[in-house]
Amino acid sequence: MPQMLDSLPVLYRDLLPDFFRAQIPNEEKATCSSCAMCPSSAQGAVDSVDGVSRLFRPDTKCCTYYPKLPNYLVGALLSDTRDELGEGRRRVGEKIASHVGVTPQWVRPSARYNLLYRNSRQFFGRAASMRCPYFEEQQGGCTIWPYREAVCSTFFCKYVAGADGRKLWMTFKTYLALAEIQLSRYAVLQLLPEYILAGKDKPDLAETPTLEDLDDKPLPEKDYAGLWRQWAGREQEFYRACFDTIRALSPEQVEKIMGLDGVIELKVLEKSLRDATAPVLPKVLKLNPEATVKWLADGSVALGAYSEYDAVALPGLAYALLVEFTGREPVEAVRERLREEKQADLHEDILLELYRHRILTEA
Repeated sequence: MPQMLDSLPVLYRDLLPDFFRAQIPNEEKATCSSCAMCPSSAQGAVDSVDGVSRLFRPDTKCCTYYPKLPNYLVGALLSDTRDELGEGRRRVGEKIASHVGVTPQWVRPSARYNLLYRNSRQFFGRAASMRCPYFEEQQGGCTIWPYREAVCSTFFCKYVAGADGRKLWMTFKTYLALAEIQLSRYAVLQLLPEYILAGKDKPDLAETPTLEDLDDKPLPEKDYAGLWRQWAGREQEFYRACFDTIRALSPEQVEKIMGLDGVIELKVLEKSLRDATAPVLPKVLKLNPEATVKWLADGSVALGAYSEYDAVALPGLAYALLVEFTGREPVEAVRERLREEKQADLHEDILLELYRHRILTEA
């Protein structure tokens, strides 16, 4: 199995504690190069378990999300002179030159994009207008992948460990997002302390769009210059300096910068990793009443529960066995009764897989 660090930009290898060298499930069900959610490669059972198609467009895949890049990752990209990253550097450079969503702490989407993202429905993977600006449509890949942020590092459409896998990656994302906030703040504090001391690093939770935001226009020149001070016009140089500042840190310094919140999030992540890699079958199970059921033409059945993008296909006869799990008696008692009355059984491995997908739940 790969290490947790393998899913992250290389920069983090020398920054994060040894815990991140732990092994993590290989998410082989989420095949990004041949998208498992696109019509050409998706399994029919996944398409519409509950009657609503959620397949992705091939020209967007899951990249209908605009990443919020911390200053040090922007600087890492701009400092990487490899030819294969030339297009990514160009696109980020254009973004910086636009002055839209460009701050000493982040290169981020406009408030207008965020407004649309928060208030739209059933667009994910399907709306070309929401496509990431760093997505390369012809090849179907990311132009800045080695320097992706927390969401892009931890999102998968399907998880080999089911609900436990999703929880693992979600807690991983929470930890990384905290690291991005704290490390980007630290870099700004070293290079442009006025920005931090004025509280401009505090998130505007309401983020009410201004006139400029609605038209995707930059701040007025005076306001933008006041934001950047001596670095105005030298933004790329600033971001490279942020990268140099962060990569010089030791894991001990990073831990201190992360603070108590980092300690807590790491503990949560440790538990999530244990749940995903060493699952335990509950003693009493019941069929999830909220599970979706779709009978297929060949007589098999597709069952979904924890995710709208993932389903488990079983022989039709197996469903008649699942309904026997009512939560009123232990698993072993149900299995024994099925063997005696129906001369049938569900192996513990199958039950564990169904539990991980929350088709069967703990009673």
